[in-house]
Amino acid sequence: MSKNILITGASSGLGEGMAREFAAKGYNLALCARRVERLEALRDELLQKHPGIKVVLKALDVLDYDKVFEVFREFRHELGSLDRIIVNAGMGKGQPLGTGYFWANRQTAETNFVAALAQCEAAMEIFRDQNNGHLVMISSMSAMRGMPKNLTTYAATKAGVAALAEGLRSEMLGKPIKISTLYPGYIRSEINEKVKNTPFMVDTETGCRLLVKAIEKETPSACVPAWPWVAVGFLMRNLPLGLVKKLG
Repeated sequence: MSKNILITGASSGLGEGMAREFAAKGYNLALCARRVERLEALRDELLQKHPGIKVVLKALDVLDYDKVFEVFREFRHELGSLDRIIVNAGMGKGQPLGTGYFWANRQTAETNFVAALAQCEAAMEIFRDQNNGHLVMISSMSAMRGMPKNLTTYAATKAGVAALAEGLRSEMLGKPIKISTLYPGYIRSEINEKVKNTPFMVDTETGCRLLVKAIEKETPSACVPAWPWVAVGFLMRNLPLGLVKKLG
C-alpha cells in the first residue's frame, strides 16, 4: 500500500527536493506552502513523471496556526490517512541580538519554532487518533551548540525543534508512532543560495536523496550527510566555545 506523506514548505528547497524523491518511490503526497503556483508546477511535474501517485496541494502560511490544523485535517480526509508528516517549513533570517533587528529575529523564532509547534500539535492529533504515524522534524547542524551573530536566533530555534522532537520521542517509546529528527549540514537550497565558498556543501538533489534515505529508516536522529557532519557535530558539542564560535 502506498504511503501518504505530508510535507510543509514544499514549494522550494529541501521540501521540494524531498517531494521529488518520495514521488519516485511511488508515495502519495500532500504538499503545502505559501506559493501555490510553485506547488502547482511541482505537482504537474511529479504527475507527469509518476502518473500512478496522488499529489494534493493546499496553500498554507504556517504562521496562521489555526490554518495549520485545518489543512492537516483536510489532507487526512482527502487521502484517508497520513502515514508521515515532515515539519520542514522554516526560514533563515537573523541578525546579531541588540542591533535593531528584533523584528527579523522574532519572525525567525515564530516561523521556525512556534509554527513548528503548531505543526507538531496538528500531526500528533492525527497520529494519536490513527494510533500510528511517523513525525519528521527538520532541525539543523546549528542546533548542536549556541551560534554567534546572524545564526544566534536561527540556531536557538533549531535546538528548540530538536528538543521538542526528543520529548515526543520519549513519550512515544514502545508505541506505533515514530519521531525522527534530522540535522542537515550544508545542503544547497533557497535559504542559503547566496552563501558562497562553503566547505562540505552538497547540491540539493544529493542532499534530499540522503535526507529521504534517513527518513525511510525511521532513525531517531541523523546528521545528513553523515560525513563529515557526524564528526563535526561531535566537535561542536565538545570543543571550547571560543573554537565553536569560529564555525559561525
